[in-house]
Amino acid sequence: MNQRDIRSLDLGMLRTFDALMRERSVSRAAARLFLSQPAVSASLNRLRQVFDDPLFSRTSHGMVPTARACALAPQVEAVLASVASLLDEGNGFDPARSARIFRIAGSDFAGRVLLPTLVRRLAGCGSQIRIVWEQPGTSAMPERLRRGEFDLAVLARIRPAEDMRTLALYEDNYVYVTRHGHPQVGRPVTLDDFCATPQAFLGYGTSALEDVIDETLRQQGRERMAQVALGGFGQIVDLLQHSDMGAVIARRVADAYADQLAQHAAPFGLPTYRQLICWDARSDHDPATQWLTDEIRRIVCGDPAHAAA
Repeated sequence: MNQRDIRSLDLGMLRTFDALMRERSVSRAAARLFLSQPAVSASLNRLRQVFDDPLFSRTSHGMVPTARACALAPQVEAVLASVASLLDEGNGFDPARSARIFRIAGSDFAGRVLLPTLVRRLAGCGSQIRIVWEQPGTSAMPERLRRGEFDLAVLARIRPAEDMRTLALYEDNYVYVTRHGHPQVGRPVTLDDFCATPQAFLGYGTSALEDVIDETLRQQGRERMAQVALGGFGQIVDLLQHSDMGAVIARRVADAYADQLAQHAAPFGLPTYRQLICWDARSDHDPATQWLTDEIRRIVCGDPAHAAA
């Protein structure tokens, strides 16, 4: 690449390239960067001119990188990391001066608790930081953190979280819940009741909680009817309000919806879990990620008014 090409390259173009490599889609890259699709397409056209290569080919499976793009990807990632480090060097991370985009994975309930306070703090210092909050989904979180799809994840885990750095926020347990007018309210829930009641649960095929419940019942020669898999706690609460279904959810979630949900003693022991902040090892020395981790910890643990995350 000659000197003229170097002057034609700017940081925004490199961020576009990085987003396209991660998302393999113009629309998703645009959402990742908080830009319009035409802006991302225009930046891609400039990249193609600078590198004299198509870089990405549009197929039925999305944007597929060329061999040149694959070779450039680790270099671009290193340049962006170096620039971020250069900006933070010696000064730490100042949210008031930052326009960084943070991507966080977490449940709708965790977002409901954390985001209002976090947004107020950002507004208070005049920050231009932007937040993308997404459901964790079904893909392995350690790999998604490693690839940079998320900066942090706020997750409930029954078992130890492997291949991720973690910070425990609190420990809690699970409870069995129904609507207040449910036929089971006011009397002990038997094993027959539990197994006969259709149940809603969070996620599908990825929940350690569901595995623990089903294995516990299997050891007793029993089986429940896990009927509806949903993507968020708000959906579960809404469904229970309008049906005679039950669900096993975190006690803090049940407490937050106490006006809508009745809590029952389950006919067998339910596990405890730990609420964790998770990140990839390569973010250990990133001041921005450290700042965000500390903000989340302070919201959950440091301020009694917001200790119910």
